[in-house]
Amino acid sequence: VGKITDDLSGENGPVHMPWGAICLYITYRLFQGGNGLLGALRSTLWIPIGQYSYRELSVAAFEHVHTLSLDFHLGKKTGEVLSALGKGSSINTFLEQVTFQVVPMLVDLCVAIGYFLIEFDAYYALVVAVVTFWYIYLTIRMAQWRAEIRRQMVNADREEDAVKNDSMVSYETVKYFNAEAYEFNRYREAVDKYQKAEYHVLFSLNLMNVTQNLVFMLGLMIACFIAAYQVTTGMRRVGKFVALLTYMAQLQGPLNFFGTFYRMIQSAMINSERMLELFKEKPTVVDNDTAQTLPTCDGDIRFNDVRFSYDTRKPALQGLDFRCPPGTTTALVGESGGGKSTVFRLLFRFYNTQAGSIQVDGHDVQDVTIDSLRKHIGVVPQDTVLFNETLMYNLRYANPAATDEQVFAACRAASIHDKILGFPDGYATKVGERGLRLSGGEKQRVAIARTIIKNPRIILLDEATAALDTETEEHIQEALTTLSEGRTMLVIAHRLSTITMADQILVLHEGRVAERGSHDELLARKGRYASMWKKQVRAQKAAEEARVLKVKAERLRRESQDGSRPPDAEEGSAGSSEDEAEREAQREKERLRRARAEMMQQQQGREGGEEGRSSKPHGHP
Repeated sequence: VGKITDDLSGENGPVHMPWGAICLYITYRLFQGGNGLLGALRSTLWIPIGQYSYRELSVAAFEHVHTLSLDFHLGKKTGEVLSALGKGSSINTFLEQVTFQVVPMLVDLCVAIGYFLIEFDAYYALVVAVVTFWYIYLTIRMAQWRAEIRRQMVNADREEDAVKNDSMVSYETVKYFNAEAYEFNRYREAVDKYQKAEYHVLFSLNLMNVTQNLVFMLGLMIACFIAAYQVTTGMRRVGKFVALLTYMAQLQGPLNFFGTFYRMIQSAMINSERMLELFKEKPTVVDNDTAQTLPTCDGDIRFNDVRFSYDTRKPALQGLDFRCPPGTTTALVGESGGGKSTVFRLLFRFYNTQAGSIQVDGHDVQDVTIDSLRKHIGVVPQDTVLFNETLMYNLRYANPAATDEQVFAACRAASIHDKILGFPDGYATKVGERGLRLSGGEKQRVAIARTIIKNPRIILLDEATAALDTETEEHIQEALTTLSEGRTMLVIAHRLSTITMADQILVLHEGRVAERGSHDELLARKGRYASMWKKQVRAQKAAEEARVLKVKAERLRRESQDGSRPPDAEEGSAGSSEDEAEREAQREKERLRRARAEMMQQQQGREGGEEGRSSKPHGHP
């Protein structure tokens, strides 16, 4: 640019057209900048590298979270974990900037100082060096000041994601309690909190940009005054002044980039802090170094003096000792908090025992690999959670290699095949988020069919019929009978009528086996089990009587209000009929009250240990 100016101003002799200089200048500009050929080439080369780094980092984080133990997932909000998993792009941005920007920037600054020292003089080199030093120094100090502000914004953003995710997942609960307004306000407050933090971040960013610009403009002003003085005294040509302005403008690029780059690094590291924290989390249940695979399983289960507690102040199991022979059904009953669900979690290796041992076919479960153990265990939970995919996808989840005929046979065994064929889309029916488009009984039978497809030797059945109606329960019991053939089954049951055919029943109380035996043996013993059985029988009888009385009262009301009778009959008997219906209704109400009292007494007896449950986390294996 300086040479072009000298040629056009006559400083280099007669005025002439600088064709070569102009073409060279355009060529340089063609290659220069982020939108130039070199910038485009650099960005193109980075595409596969960036994709690889993002893919490996994101997949590694996803795999790591899945390897973490149950206690981690029970103690974390799903929304926050998902937000942290989505920060892989921040680390990828950091890697890209370090690789392609830092080294060229440092080279540009060193070349600029050297060029000014050689081409101009030491004054210009000193100005450039001082401007560079103060620009970088102020950028670093102000970025450190902004770090905490930005961290608050990132945390607020994560909280906003958590509120949004929790509200969407709990959609039905929100509707049940007419809590839309509350959820709207809760999300609005989260957004307001984020925007307040965002305002401070953007304000501090603008303040830092102004400070950086003032430092550079001060250096540019000093350099321009020096150059103008030298031009007016004849020490330099006008072209050198123009060249100085051009060089200083180009020098602003690396300096601005350093400010931007430092902010981007800081932002990327703050954004990725939560993901890096996830990598710091370590699973509490892992394979031993000497763990062996469990290639086959007969289903012989033994608990030997097992002790475990979620909280040291409240033990969950205190010397639990029992055996389940292969091919038998063992039922676990007792009050809530007695340790029934803990038995399942320990057998499935969600937790490790703190004392004693659990053996499967004579092998300590801590001496076999977790994956090989779980391959032989099928779980039918009380609340079945399905993926928001087709029924076929959810059924094949147990065994992706299963054929259509194997899936159909499993569904027939679970008494769900005909029901699925009755859907408009059959096995291609979408089940909705967590399977909400299916009824409770349909989801349970899908879970049973899925377990049949897995074909395990051990079945863990966690109160699968606790919240179902009688007809649906009968279908599920038929499916469970098919499922249990030739397999070892452990059942948690509150409805004792569903386990009368179990080979052995264990009554758990405060983490120990209080009673054991068959249904008839335990009734003859007249202990805890017999007491629970009598309460449930009375409650069921009272509930049935209440239902019959309610139907009878409704029939009498309809008869008293029937307008189809002859007028004379209506005049003579309407009053007495209505009085009789009213008295019957009052008697029915009294019987209903007594029946409800019986049911409440039964429920209190069944949930007598509810306080013990507060010491352990919720959830099912």
